[in-house]
Amino acid sequence: MTRGIYIVANDRVIDNAIALLNSIRYYDPEVTVYLIPFNENYHKVAEQLATLHKVQIFPDLELIDKFTKRIGEIFDRDFLALPNKMRKLVAWFGPLDEFIYIDTDIVVFEKIVDNLDKLSEVDFFCCDYHHANDKLRNIFSTFVKEQQIFSDAQLEDVFNSGFWASRKGTITEQQMDEALRECAAHREYFDFSEGVTDQPILNYLVLKLISNRGNLVKIPGGGPGSWAGSQNFQQQDYALYDRGQRLKYLHWAGTRMKTGSPYWQLWEHYRYLHEGKFAFIPKLTRRLFPFVSART
Repeated sequence: MTRGIYIVANDRVIDNAIALLNSIRYYDPEVTVYLIPFNENYHKVAEQLATLHKVQIFPDLELIDKFTKRIGEIFDRDFLALPNKMRKLVAWFGPLDEFIYIDTDIVVFEKIVDNLDKLSEVDFFCCDYHHANDKLRNIFSTFVKEQQIFSDAQLEDVFNSGFWASRKGTITEQQMDEALRECAAHREYFDFSEGVTDQPILNYLVLKLISNRGNLVKIPGGGPGSWAGSQNFQQQDYALYDRGQRLKYLHWAGTRMKTGSPYWQLWEHYRYLHEGKFAFIPKLTRRLFPFVSART
């Protein structure tokens, strides 16, 4: 059985991809990582990540091309803001038997692949508080709840599409094709108001096709958060803590990545980990921002 990580990237996000891989390799020198090209402009990032961290190109580029064309056939041109973001869905048909998908605007703080042990209990898991804080926002419209397209219990399992895990074949190509056509026929199901693309569709697929789901934060007392917009995390060395619990990862979802962004100095640490550009971060920062109670 092969385990590993999938990412989607092109040359435009090379700095984020380097930061992510630097953090992954810091905690796990050996885990297999595959790059799914976002578009044709991926050769620079692929070369850099291969040289630095042995990242491999997804081996079936023809499958990705066929899948991209199929997305264009199923969905109207104005349905999806960035159709190529849907390429992450080929993870279910790739070489890894068990996998974690990770967006490039993330850094991790542990040997992240060990979380795949959860797949002994479930067929899919996420690790975020979208269900508690944002609820259906950026996923489904109120129509889905009003018309009971999904039950209230199912809607408690909505998730952010930047970090999730499953196993190969849990969704078949035929099942995915049928579900995608359902999505294309029901634009009223989804909340695309803030420009998201893959997240609503991925949530529909998972809630529709995978009944045995989990969320790593749904433990007694609640697991640590992960969103960079949460201002109550504590920094110790080069990791963050939430109420004494070490974060598994930090995700800048919906947050512009630039100087002055939340936890920017921490991102710079991982981006330039092997370049010596940033040599010092205080060992303990009590509060990086004024305390707020919400977490995600």
